[in-house]
Formats: sequence, C-alpha cells, structure tokens
Amino acid sequence: MGWGRREHVALFHASANRDPEVFDSPDTFDITRDPNPHLGFGGGGPHFCLGKSLAILEMDLLFAAIADTMPDIQLAGEPRRLRSAWLNGIKEMRVRYGGG
Repeated sequence: MGWGRREHVALFHASANRDPEVFDSPDTFDITRDPNPHLGFGGGGPHFCLGKSLAILEMDLLFAAIADTMPDIQLAGEPRRLRSAWLNGIKEMRVRYGGG
C-alpha cells in the first residue's frame, strides 16, 4: 500500500458470532450450542476481558438458579431484538412459568 492510497476497514459487531461457516443456524439462540467458539470477552485473542471468568461464573449461577426455581419456564412470544450497528442482542424476551 502506497502513501497516496487509502483503504477502509469496517467492523460490524452485530455480525460477530453469526458466521454461517462457523455456526450451524447462526441466527438461532441456542444456549446448548457445543462447540461454541464465540467472540465474547475477546474470543481468545490477544485482547481479552479480565472479568471473563467472573462474568461466566455469574451467568452459570444465574441460569442454574432460574432452572432450579422455574423448571417449567417457557417462551411466551417472539423475542424483540435490539437493533444497532454496535450491538446484536435481545431487548425483550417474555416468558411464562408456573402453569400460566
């Protein structure tokens, strides 16, 4: 690349973890996906989140507590997605439990 020529690079965070060459059904939310080589917390690269271990432990405890307390939890409608060029996530996900 010479000094007079510019090239552009774009980073789309919303596309992370949705590569169909890496993930089967990349647009499906599946907490049982295994293997799951996602890019969260730095994805194992040279830059990673120092709080990764604590965050994973907290999520494990949270989901275990939900499963123990509400074993009959069910989705109560389609999740509303968070639409952003920066983030890809769930904005709202209604559930029902306890026979209701």
